[in-house]
Amino acid sequence: MKPVQSTLQKWMRENKNFQEHYAKIKQEILNDPEIKTFLAKHPQLAKKEIDKNLIKLYEFKSQSKQCDKCTCLDKCINMLPGYSPILHVEGGELHLSYEKCFQRIDYEKQQEQQRLVQSLYMPKQILEAKIDYIDADPKRSKAVREILNFIEKCKQNIPQKGLYLYGPFGVGKTYFLGALANKLKEIYISSALIYMPEFVREMKASMKDDSLNTKLDYFKKADVLMLDDIGAEMQSSWFRDEILGSLLQFRMMEGLPVFFTSNYSMEELESHLALTKTGVEKVKAGRVIERIKQVSQPIPVFSENRRT
Repeated sequence: MKPVQSTLQKWMRENKNFQEHYAKIKQEILNDPEIKTFLAKHPQLAKKEIDKNLIKLYEFKSQSKQCDKCTCLDKCINMLPGYSPILHVEGGELHLSYEKCFQRIDYEKQQEQQRLVQSLYMPKQILEAKIDYIDADPKRSKAVREILNFIEKCKQNIPQKGLYLYGPFGVGKTYFLGALANKLKEIYISSALIYMPEFVREMKASMKDDSLNTKLDYFKKADVLMLDDIGAEMQSSWFRDEILGSLLQFRMMEGLPVFFTSNYSMEELESHLALTKTGVEKVKAGRVIERIKQVSQPIPVFSENRRT
């Protein structure tokens, strides 16, 4: 029995319609402006090599090159969505490979940046906060100025101190954290935003499945840690000393900044942390406050309530 390939080749030679169709397609391929330019740059390519790789040239011709035929990544027409074809010559042979297109690169960049912001029970509105959306309120200008100054310093090295933003409800303290986190991800700095009341519950629940140390280690090592509404959590000496104290101690020793928001000034927070079910523990509360001072600087935020 003759090999299938030789039989097929004989049929192709003898079939006039096929030959005409093949010649027409070949002409269209070789007349493509991009392919003509490529072949002109590689005159060393033998005619036999070109004929052998017409299917590769056709594939290159029919694909979108760097998004010229695609409006977005979801509507990419290419065989490999998000990848653009490239023709090249190696050792006298023609090759076709693919590289990431502009849309794919931009998509992966956005995904990578989004992973840099980790949130524990923060609302969507905060996660979408932007520095540009913050209005020019003179009463909050110092806080905004310090946040912008922190961002600018981060372009060289991450500062060792964050900010302790304190003031009444609804003045935008939490929004500042979200806006900061989104700005930091643009320069590829990771941040962790934690809503403190839920953080307490999360840590207690983690004791049941032995995941407490793993989760705590993650928050200890984030480039920038943000603790929202400290002082609003259910107070316990265990959380204050074993969780919060341990977290702040690590970041203080490693020179890693922490941002806080609170309705309490540091002095008021110290009194709040000292109150436990077993009595008043001023020394232990004072120890936590000293660590807070080492990783942040206090900035008052007093303005109109934006929630009303």
